[in-house]
Amino acid sequence: MKILHTADWHLGHRLHEQSQLEEQMLFLAWIENYINVEKIDILLISGDVFDTGSPSNQSLELYYNFLVSLKSTSCSSIIITGGNHDSPGTLNAPKDILSALSIKVVGKATEAISNEIFEIDVHTEKVIIAAVPYLRDGDIRRAVAGESFEELTDKYKTALINHYQTAADHCQAINTSNAPVIALGHLFAIGGSVSDSEQNIYVGTLGHIGAEDFPAYFDYVALGHLHRPQIIGGNEKVRYSGSPTILSFSEINYAKKILVLSVEDNTINDIKEIVIPRFRNFYKVTGKMADCIHAFPEIISNSFQLTPWVEIVLDEDNTINTEELKNEAEKYGFEILKTSLKNQRKNIGIEELLENTKSIKELLPTEVFKLKCAEMGYDLEENPAIWDAFNEILQAVKNQ
Repeated sequence: MKILHTADWHLGHRLHEQSQLEEQMLFLAWIENYINVEKIDILLISGDVFDTGSPSNQSLELYYNFLVSLKSTSCSSIIITGGNHDSPGTLNAPKDILSALSIKVVGKATEAISNEIFEIDVHTEKVIIAAVPYLRDGDIRRAVAGESFEELTDKYKTALINHYQTAADHCQAINTSNAPVIALGHLFAIGGSVSDSEQNIYVGTLGHIGAEDFPAYFDYVALGHLHRPQIIGGNEKVRYSGSPTILSFSEINYAKKILVLSVEDNTINDIKEIVIPRFRNFYKVTGKMADCIHAFPEIISNSFQLTPWVEIVLDEDNTINTEELKNEAEKYGFEILKTSLKNQRKNIGIEELLENTKSIKELLPTEVFKLKCAEMGYDLEENPAIWDAFNEILQAVKNQ
């Protein structure tokens, strides 16, 4: 049996307001071909299928067309869980229809843990899947009047760990054949490396669990949320697959991957990291303006022929005129998505930030909150509870 672990597709994502539809279409075609050629039996998608809770019709069409296309491949079962970017309602709406196609969807935490557990038989092998979605604060914790902020956040962490333990206990109770057990999860685990495109999940100490907090009964934990593929806490059975496409210029210096598990004789005997092709070339060019212009001829496309995207970081003072840079760039077949100054002072005000921003959509709420606190002389580092409270409110608003 072969199982493919992937996550964080973020269908509909835009990088500096540029659509990434072309890259996402190429990825879906590539992974469908990979599944077909390599005879993948089970596909696991660990959350953040979409970039927003209200995906466009175009993104929904990509998603459903892909799922239907797998019916002509070796893939007999698909397990999809919701992430913090996904709308549970959007994912769950067609779950009964998709279930008839052997596609199991868990958009949010269920009332009964048994509804998150699936037994899958392929050929002579069997696997049990604990499909745990992104666990929202309201799903597993209830505030009690009189409790302190620290008590509430500790309660959330305990409830989070207990949810996985309950899932593991249920898997063990039904596992009469000693089949391997795999858990899905969408969260931030201690030791994980983040990129600029990720907004950490903050609800107090929500993200502060480590590899050791997952039940030892799980033979593999297929995580989503962090975009860099990585092993957590030195435990090779707790892994992030990472996102399949580049979602930020901070992600251009490492390979994107999927993970493929091989099951034989009731044992996961191999975990392979498969590098995903880079469907678009990304470049980050740093230096004096003359040096950056000199590097322009080296900015080229690849075999997929998508327009290269470039970030320019100028090592100049704040008064540099970038018109020459823009004029020279027009002679080449790439597009500059972002230009910044390397030595630009970090603590700019909100008004200046707005002046230097193309669109209000480029501003993260967390950035604005930090700037406003700095302008008011309020030290967030000395008051972490306020920072956590803001992020709890932000997540609650996003999930409406």
